[in-house]
Amino acid sequence: MAQLPFFPHTQEDVARMLERVGLSSLQELYSDVPQEFLYRGEYDLPSALSESEVKASLEAFAARNRKLTVFVGQGAYDHYTPSVIPALCARSEFLTAYTPYQCEISQGTLRYIFEFQSMICALTGLDVANASVYDGATAAAEAARMCVASTRKRNRIIASEGLLPCVRKVLEAYARYGGYELLVSDHPLDALDANVAGVILPSIDRSGAIVDLEGAADAVHTAGALLVLYCDPSALAVLRSPADWGADIAIGDAQPLGMPLSYGGPYAGFMACREALMRKLPGRIVGQARDAQGHRCFVLTLQAREQHIRREKATSNICSNESLMALWATIYLSLMGPEGMKELNAACYRSSHYLRERLLSTGLFEAAEPGGFIKEFVLRPRTDASRLHKYLLDKGFFAALPTEEGRVSFCVTERRTKEEIDALVSAVEQFAEEEGR
Repeated sequence: MAQLPFFPHTQEDVARMLERVGLSSLQELYSDVPQEFLYRGEYDLPSALSESEVKASLEAFAARNRKLTVFVGQGAYDHYTPSVIPALCARSEFLTAYTPYQCEISQGTLRYIFEFQSMICALTGLDVANASVYDGATAAAEAARMCVASTRKRNRIIASEGLLPCVRKVLEAYARYGGYELLVSDHPLDALDANVAGVILPSIDRSGAIVDLEGAADAVHTAGALLVLYCDPSALAVLRSPADWGADIAIGDAQPLGMPLSYGGPYAGFMACREALMRKLPGRIVGQARDAQGHRCFVLTLQAREQHIRREKATSNICSNESLMALWATIYLSLMGPEGMKELNAACYRSSHYLRERLLSTGLFEAAEPGGFIKEFVLRPRTDASRLHKYLLDKGFFAALPTEEGRVSFCVTERRTKEEIDALVSAVEQFAEEEGR
């Protein structure tokens, strides 16, 4: 143990533990790992640095990053973060709080989780929400598991091709090891049969187009399956709610609720459902109650997780939630309010439609999607999409992201100014000139 002096265990402690598990050395703990994967050299670690030296070295690393003006969404959106949110979330009682197992000393944490759930229910129109899962993709995977668990002897999930690629990939991974079949289809309602447990559709597809879901719930329910809608929670402030469409489960990523872009996280996946499905909902549900003195208080009403019940009866293997990010979203929604969310969507709508018209006027693109959109859209390029994307990166714009179908994706949030939009269009026009168009 000399090589790990920061471990508190003595040699005698280690020997007793090894004897208890029937091993003769610590190396035997890794006996199942192929020998070629075991590193036996010395770690090339730098010598100790002072605090100021560490700060300077990290700033030097950060300076190597290029700061781009973001005109891409695809599941992660560059919305404005009010400065009060990180200030409040950095408070130690929030930042360092752990799972609220003891309700008598966790009232603050339980309350904001309750508020988060209430706001998600208000946005989705459904009865119950959890708090929460890791991100939108894992929410989709957990919703698939809910469908299989809630329908008897049905073992197939149909997912729309219109879902984001990252969501489809996580669904595929869960299906591969979860014992159920996943069918990804361009026409999911046409693939319904007696073995389908659930259908997962986007309310806004991966191109940014608003999906007309008229009749979807009737078709799915007639087939005896459950309808799951993948939603952008920000857009739910102005679109028909999942409950209005007849959905049984609503899922999505809370990232558009003021969470900054940060290399993919941390985010928070939200899930809401009808009351009849509540016991299949993963994570935890905080409820309101009264204490012995009659005061309002909050408790963990339902937590059907493997830490609390038999593993084979647990709803999910996700045993932690993104509680701090749920707080982040709660503060954001509290600050914005219903009218603020409507104004935000209106600003995104105006700016994104302005950019689309300017881009079409360059002659470098063709219209690709007839459907309406709020902030995200795709165009059909009349040039090499990858070369255009690289050119714009070099000009300082993250834009014109190539899609699976050979189109290019753009997104405009309320953070983008008219000057930034015009500068992007100018860069596109320069590219067209250099290409000889």
